[in-house]
Amino acid sequence: MGLYDTVYSTYDLGPGFWNKELRTHNLNGYLSYFWIDPKGFIWMIDHGGTYDFNYSEKFSIVKNSNHGKVSPFFFSGELEFYPARWKAYYAPTPTINVSFSNGKIVKVL
Repeated sequence: MGLYDTVYSTYDLGPGFWNKELRTHNLNGYLSYFWIDPKGFIWMIDHGGTYDFNYSEKFSIVKNSNHGKVSPFFFSGELEFYPARWKAYYAPTPTINVSFSNGKIVKVL
């Protein structure tokens, strides 16, 4: 399936699993994280600089005191989402198309 981006949605995209963790291949495709807020705006979540490398005795990764940042993502176009976890292996994975204009949901198809 390749690389995907993860989208956490708190916007009402429809019944059931659409208000949880979703995935898409239509954004960056670099395993980035996004969030759709309750008003329908999409935000990019950046975790860069929140961990350090510890080289003493044994190599390890440790969390530092920095926090990630959330910034608006001004995307215009249509995205296809599918659930991050789909356990009904007997059924095809459902998808939903969402249209954005300047970072805000305009239409759920």
